[in-house]
Amino acid sequence: MLAETVVEAARRFGDRTALEESNGATVSYADLDGRSDEVAAGLATRGIGEGSVLLLSLPSGVDYLVAYAAAAKLGAVTAGANPRWAGPERRAVDTAVGADLVLATSSLADGLGEPGGAEVLVLDGDAPLDDLRVAGGTPPPLPSDPERPVCICFTSGSTGSPKGAWFAGRQLTAAADLDTGGAWGGGHLIAGTAMPHVGFMTKVPWQLAGGATIHTMDRWSAGEVLQLVDEHRMPAVNGVAAQIALMLRHPDFDDHDFSCVQAIVVGAGASPPALVHEARERFGAPYSNRYSSTESGGTGLATSLDADDEEALHTVGRPRPGVEAEVRSTDGDPVPAGEVGELWLRTPTAMSGYWRDPGRTAEALVDGWLRTGDLARIDDRGCFRLVGRTGEMYIRGGYNVHPQEVEAVLGTHPAVAQVVVVPRPDDVMGEVGVAVVVATDPDRPPELGDLRAHGADRLAAYKLPQALRLLPALPLNSGDKVDRQRLTADERGG
Repeated sequence: MLAETVVEAARRFGDRTALEESNGATVSYADLDGRSDEVAAGLATRGIGEGSVLLLSLPSGVDYLVAYAAAAKLGAVTAGANPRWAGPERRAVDTAVGADLVLATSSLADGLGEPGGAEVLVLDGDAPLDDLRVAGGTPPPLPSDPERPVCICFTSGSTGSPKGAWFAGRQLTAAADLDTGGAWGGGHLIAGTAMPHVGFMTKVPWQLAGGATIHTMDRWSAGEVLQLVDEHRMPAVNGVAAQIALMLRHPDFDDHDFSCVQAIVVGAGASPPALVHEARERFGAPYSNRYSSTESGGTGLATSLDADDEEALHTVGRPRPGVEAEVRSTDGDPVPAGEVGELWLRTPTAMSGYWRDPGRTAEALVDGWLRTGDLARIDDRGCFRLVGRTGEMYIRGGYNVHPQEVEAVLGTHPAVAQVVVVPRPDDVMGEVGVAVVVATDPDRPPELGDLRAHGADRLAAYKLPQALRLLPALPLNSGDKVDRQRLTADERGG
């Protein structure tokens, strides 16, 4: 699907800019098609063809997209290593995918090329892919196959060995059917994540099909995003919750004109209520909170752009068109509305499985449904409310505590800009909650008693935090989500 899209987009949009990097480097639609043809021909001379695995350890930019398109034209599957990973993380991914060839820059090659592993081509210079290009070359004909693997996307913030969700042409087509048009239209848009992320890998075909100019950053920058939105009069601001928070706190925010913004579209998981309220006020636009995951192909639930405060601030909305969602017990049976259980999704964009890992695939995919690992409940209006991850729940004195349920309440305190609740070992209670807070005003931070009093009317006493930790900013993982594992490890002395 990606290969065909690149060819057709070149015919329709020609010299229009397909992608622009922060440093000003660009590639037109016509050049994207031509360059990817020549790189595909070069990869073919190195034995890359249908069913091969190409691992990219490249910065997010023109060369990554060209290499991805080239691999798709050969019927090869592309896996990406996040540029923010360390050497051991790259090594683990290299081992997991069993790559036939690795393309890397020298700055992102650490951990790759272990004895017995794949060949690593280190590409540097102003035009790093030129050494691979065969002038005037074209890939061999490739029959259409919607089940052919196209990409492998690794989950962020996971523990243990890496999990690579793989997607075929049919999922990329389904993503296009669900997302085309969206809040972005066909003008300028920003790739809010690194290119190996599912938000780029599975969705770039429909962005190219619409003739968009995609702006990329090797490392995400709030200031640069704000400038791009203003300069190109973008109709939507998109990202994950932590990125929206960083935009709002950027010192240049009020120097920009955001009258062009018609929607704030925030993916991954629930946003803190205070963040939703502030973003709507300062951008002057509605806020759609979109729940998804790597395994779901970036598609799941969403709050409506015309949602009232209860839906917009405290839920992740309802299933998007073409998606089904249920809350189930540990036995896999649906639970009554209001009860907490695991969120299951059925969506045409869901992964085909974990790459070369049938055991974990069987655990995650059951009869066409995806077990998300997230805990949720359905309210009396049919909206879904997240309460945490199955592995994030902790037990205080015999009672289960779901952190996101507590965060949703504490996050409405006016002195709280961001809050995460994590467990701390306790000799008496087993575990107690610690509220890790970024204050709205660092000079007037909340006290523990303030937070407990604020939550007393909406939460049982055992759910309220028993300790407070103040930070200037919450740590983020490679997917720009709050790094709960790091915060929990800090409390456990790990």
